[in-house]
Amino acid sequence: MLEGFTPWPPQYVKRYREAGWWEEKPLAEKLEEIAAEVPDKVAFVCGEARVTYRDMFARINRLALHFVEAGLRLGDRVVLQLPNIEEFVYTFFGLVKVGVIPIMSLPPHRSTEIGYFLRHSGAVGYAIPSEFRKFNYIEMAEALRKEISELKYIMVAGESLGPDMISINRLLDTPIEDRYPSDYLKKFRPDPYDVALVHLSGGTTALPKLIPRTHNDYVLNAKQSAAAAGVDADTVFLAVLPIAHNFTLGSYGVIGTWLNKGRVVISAATDPQSVFSLIREEKVTVAAAAVPLVVLWVNSKDVGRYDLSSLKVVQNGGARLAPELRRKVKEVLNAFPQEVFGTAEGLLNYVRLNDPDDMVMESSGRPVSPHDEVKVIDDFGNSLPFGEIGELVTRGPYTVRGYFRAPEHNKAAWTEDGFYKTGDLVRMNEKGYIFTEGRKKDVINRGGEKINVEEVENLILSHPKVKNVAVVAMPDPVFLERACAYVILQDNETITFKDLIDYLLGKNIAKFKLPERLEVVAEFPLSPAGKILKRDLREDIAKKLESERRTK
Repeated sequence: MLEGFTPWPPQYVKRYREAGWWEEKPLAEKLEEIAAEVPDKVAFVCGEARVTYRDMFARINRLALHFVEAGLRLGDRVVLQLPNIEEFVYTFFGLVKVGVIPIMSLPPHRSTEIGYFLRHSGAVGYAIPSEFRKFNYIEMAEALRKEISELKYIMVAGESLGPDMISINRLLDTPIEDRYPSDYLKKFRPDPYDVALVHLSGGTTALPKLIPRTHNDYVLNAKQSAAAAGVDADTVFLAVLPIAHNFTLGSYGVIGTWLNKGRVVISAATDPQSVFSLIREEKVTVAAAAVPLVVLWVNSKDVGRYDLSSLKVVQNGGARLAPELRRKVKEVLNAFPQEVFGTAEGLLNYVRLNDPDDMVMESSGRPVSPHDEVKVIDDFGNSLPFGEIGELVTRGPYTVRGYFRAPEHNKAAWTEDGFYKTGDLVRMNEKGYIFTEGRKKDVINRGGEKINVEEVENLILSHPKVKNVAVVAMPDPVFLERACAYVILQDNETITFKDLIDYLLGKNIAKFKLPERLEVVAEFPLSPAGKILKRDLREDIAKKLESERRTK
C-alpha cells in the first residue's frame, strides 16, 4: 500500500466489501471487461479519430508494456498534465493498468505548482504536451528536471521533444505486444485497495493538497454517479472540461460513460460554434459543463443555427448554477439542467432526472450512494436540524480518509470518527436535498476553478512595493466570482494593475489565479482583534461594480 495513504478502517472495509460496493477489481481491468462485451463499438471520438473499445485497449495495453519496459513500476508516481487529446486516454489508463499512479494536474498549472506536485508526491515521471494554447511545456519540463533530481521520465505527446524525453506518439506507433506473453501485464496488476490516481484539492492551503483515490472507491464513484444520472449504452457524453478534473474523468464523466458502454466525444474547444457542431454531428446526449460555459452557450447567437435535438442533459459542476440559468438551459437548449455538487475527496450529489421541478431549479441534489453518510454541523460539531445552515460533513465508501502525506491537514479536515469536513456551508431538507450557501474558508470559486487566497496574497506580499494585501471575491455574471486585490503600498510608492500582473506572471502561477482588479487603499477595515474584515471589502467592491454598471 502506498506510503502516505490513509486507508479505510477495517470495519468499514468489511462493510463496503460485504455490501458489494467495492468490487475488488482494478479500474483498468473493470473497464477492459466492459470493452470485451462491445469491442466493435466506438468508445470515443477525438478530432478525426474514432476509436473502438477494442482499439482503445489495444493501445492502452501497448503503452502499458512500453512503460514497464522503460522501468516504471507499481507505486511509481507520474504527474500527468495532458489536455483533452487522444493521448490522454492511452497514457492515463496505460499508467493505471500497471499500478503507476497519475497525479492529475491541469494544463494551466505552471512550474510553481508542477514543481510542488513532483516533489510532494515523489514522482519519477512527468507527462506533457509539447505545446498547448501557445505555451511551451518542453521548456518548463527541462527547467524542472534541472531542479528535481528524482524526475527520471519526461513523456511528451506531440511533435517536439527535448533531449532524453520519451515520445508517447512513437511508443503508440511501435508494436511491442508480440514480444511478451498475452497475459504478461497481469504480473503488474495493482491491488484494488491501493491508490489508483491522485486528484488535486481546491482547498484553502497555499497549494492544492493531493487526494489519493483507490481502484475500489473510484470504480464505485463512477458507477453510482452514472446510475444517479441515468447513463446507459445510448449515452453520448461530451467532455469539454479538462478530463483531468474529477468531474469530467469519473463523476460520472468518461469512466462512468464507458462502464455503461456509451460513447465519449472529447474536445479541447469550448466555444459555442465548436460545441454545437459536435452536438449536431455526434448526436451528443449529455454535455458536462461549468457556469462560464453554460452562460456562453445559452447566450450564443449561433444556437439557432444548429440541430441540437439530440441533447437531453446539460450537467453543471464546480459552482452552483443560478436558477435563472437553469431555466435558460431548458428554454434555449431544450435540455435538462442537471446540477452536480461534490468534492474530489469523494461525496457526490446529483439532481435526478425525475426530481420535482423545484428541486431541479433550486437544489444541489442528493447523495448518489445509499451508503453516503451526510450531516450538517455547527462550529462545535453538533448536528443541526433540517433547514439550518452549517458545514457539510460526510463519510462513505468513496470518500477518502485523508490527504496524501498531509497528517496535519488530516487532523483538521477529518473528525475523529472519520467524517470529512468539506468546508461547504449548506442546508439540507427532510428529503436529503442539499442547498449550497457558500464556503467556510477563504477560497474564490472562479467558474469552478478554486483560487486559494492565501497563495495569491503571499505572492503579492513579496512585491517590494506592497505593504499589505487582501484578496477577495468580487461578483461576476459569468464566472460567479473573480479575484480582486486590495493593496496597501509602501510609503511613496505607486503600482499599476499591469505592474502587478506582470510580477505575478513572473512567479509562474496559473493564469486563472491572477487578480482581475486592483484597488489601492490607505488602510483596511479591521476587527477589534486586528483581523482584516474581508466581508467589508467584498461589500465595497460589489458596490463599486454596481455603481459602475449603472453609469455605463
